[in-house]
Amino acid sequence: MTETDGIDGIDPGVPPSGAGCADCDAVGGWWFHLRRCAQCGHVGCCDSSPAQHATAHWKSTGHPLVQSFEPGEEWYWNYATDGLYDAGPALAPPGGHPADQPTPGPAGRVPQDWQQRLHR
Repeated sequence: MTETDGIDGIDPGVPPSGAGCADCDAVGGWWFHLRRCAQCGHVGCCDSSPAQHATAHWKSTGHPLVQSFEPGEEWYWNYATDGLYDAGPALAPPGGHPADQPTPGPAGRVPQDWQQRLHR
């Protein structure tokens, strides 16, 4: 799929909830990649991350669309349909976590054995 046109659940004016996974930050956790809810701006960690907060956000809110929150990535994912969209409307800036924030992140909280802790 190439466009998110005509799909409910995108509010381009809502800013992201922060520079990292809001739920991981609340408990001192870490993440692999980040996803941003296209409806409310909640930033959560991806399904490869230990806590999978972006999917948990969808399940608890019903907000199905996320956009990658990785610098330079603009794709969307629809949890409800398992649909990938190459493009969609621009969301309120910033479009990704700070470029100096490492992946995985955040700095200082990623365990040395992080690769063994990823979901595959």
